[in-house]
Amino acid sequence: MTAPGTLYGLGVGPGDPELITLKALRLLRACPVLAWPAPEEGPSLARSIVEEHLPGGQTEIAIRMPMSVARFPAQEVYDRAADEMAGHLSAGRDVAVLCEGDPFFYGSFMYLFGRMVDRFPVHVVPGVSSMMACSAVLDAPLAARNDVLTVLPAPIEENRLEAALATADAAAILKLGRHFAKVRAVLDRLGLAGRARYVERATMGEQQRILPVAAVDPEAVPYFSMILVHARGAAWTL
Repeated sequence: MTAPGTLYGLGVGPGDPELITLKALRLLRACPVLAWPAPEEGPSLARSIVEEHLPGGQTEIAIRMPMSVARFPAQEVYDRAADEMAGHLSAGRDVAVLCEGDPFFYGSFMYLFGRMVDRFPVHVVPGVSSMMACSAVLDAPLAARNDVLTVLPAPIEENRLEAALATADAAAILKLGRHFAKVRAVLDRLGLAGRARYVERATMGEQQRILPVAAVDPEAVPYFSMILVHARGAAWTL
């Protein structure tokens, strides 16, 4: 009987191809099967990050996902992808799933993990998260000493966002996109806009942009953007 293959969730970092760990790079090149998320049409960001590292000759599975929060058909896409991967794993072939940033930090890999962990060996290789990348390119340490760092998804309700920011020592606000105007309004009301830093597509070369919060066009904010804010203005200010 053939021993099953292993499913790897590989964190490939936030965009810079050099921000992949040595372990993820080794497995990326060794696994005979690669799977990567992508929109319904167009290229995969995760695959583009590692493209220069690929050895060629690997079987590739595109997990094409509608960019929507609806439960279906997204869950059906995960079901189909899990079934396709299961065929390879059952035949003894290892499968590497490419994950932007870190697989378990708001990563969609968790949904594949939940479908596979009771059936096959699964290992997660952590990656540089977007939050750490934004902190680095903004020259803005996230927190210091006993600061509590709060991570907030921008799509949450405005009153919940405001309540969390009102008491936060430091915060990272993710998934801005079409929610930017709401977030900026909250920061303005709390007097925090001047202590906030905005970055989009951190580490992605010429696509990276850093702007004052007040200068951002709400109609042009991508999903891959973030605001870091510290109540003292900077973590090192004590």
